[in-house]
Amino acid sequence: MKAKGLGSPSNGKRSDIMALSGKHILLIISGGIAAYKSLDLIRRLRERGAKVTPVMTKGAQEFITPLAVGALSATHVFTELFSRQDEQDVGHIRLARDCDLVLIAPATADLMAKMANGLADDLASTILLATDRKVLIAPAMNPKMWIAKATQRNIETLKNDGIHFIGPMAGEMAEKGEAGFGRMAEPLQIVEAAEKILDDGPKPLAGKKAIVTSGPTHEPIDPVRYIANRSSGKQGHAIAAALAALGADVTLVSGPVMISDPANVKTIHVERAEEMRDAVLSQLPADIAVMVAAVADWRSVTSMGQKMKKQHGGQPFALQLTENPDILKLVGHHADRPNIVVGFAAETQDVEDNGRAKLERKGADLIVANDVSVPTGVMGGDRNSVKIISKAGVETWPELDKHEVARRLAALISENIS
Repeated sequence: MKAKGLGSPSNGKRSDIMALSGKHILLIISGGIAAYKSLDLIRRLRERGAKVTPVMTKGAQEFITPLAVGALSATHVFTELFSRQDEQDVGHIRLARDCDLVLIAPATADLMAKMANGLADDLASTILLATDRKVLIAPAMNPKMWIAKATQRNIETLKNDGIHFIGPMAGEMAEKGEAGFGRMAEPLQIVEAAEKILDDGPKPLAGKKAIVTSGPTHEPIDPVRYIANRSSGKQGHAIAAALAALGADVTLVSGPVMISDPANVKTIHVERAEEMRDAVLSQLPADIAVMVAAVADWRSVTSMGQKMKKQHGGQPFALQLTENPDILKLVGHHADRPNIVVGFAAETQDVEDNGRAKLERKGADLIVANDVSVPTGVMGGDRNSVKIISKAGVETWPELDKHEVARRLAALISENIS
């Protein structure tokens, strides 16, 4: 059964699902090379409607300046505990209480140790001891410091005290030759964690089951070569997170991507189109299916067990291809067809015409189409400009952050699901 009127132009009306809209976040920036990421974090928080009040430790000011932080936050930056101006009304207590969330990014091992042991010898640690608000920590440090027994004891204490954590992530460190867990989570990952903590909005999709596909597929030619595309998975992962934020029970089937799994979502990792098909069909029946993945249209008939060697002066190897399964079409015409089926169309020409044809051919309720030929870096980038195509018509959305596209799409689905 198809949803009635899905995709009809909504005159810009959308459910308010921005968990950070109107929220006040106290951002504590402590010392470390990862402090530079806090500049982008401020921008990401503010573009989602949050007010950000920054506090910087002395160490943080060695890496970035209060001037840069103040310019991005558009407010005063607090740096001193014994400031005559800021403390005339016991400012550290006011800062500790007049917010919805205290966010520490980056959080050093030193500041975490102070928190775990109740020390308060500067503005940041005094605020943390005095606050009665929720606290989210984004640690960043050398991997050896992270796995140190003292740090792990402090982490356990803080978790027992109800402190929330995001990260750290694995990767290369600033120090030459150093790698492991210790990288601060990326700004968008921190934003998602903050949204989860502060999300007190309605859950119109509670009790609904959703399947989302994301990323590319890799179709092997030999052990080192494969057929793929430029999909990053950013849009699909954002949609999975947005549906989960509205209360849906979401399963994300992800091809090989370089981004983290979204929070509150069950993720199944696959490589090939046939694996993605099997994973999607195993999740039926479901209420919602959003097929975002850029599945490779073809695969090699045979996959060599050894690397194919180039023959100098010889003819190029002839690659025989066969079609991959059409997952969207399978779901759109399945006996256990979801109530709402959404497909994506990455086009380079005739976007609307191709989108309408795909809508009918694949049995979808809605096609989200975009022009990937324009030089805006849609595939792999952070922004997207889409057309929402349904039998009711075409609605063109302005260029938006992919997370905002995801929120609007999730809201549209929630308004139309029965």
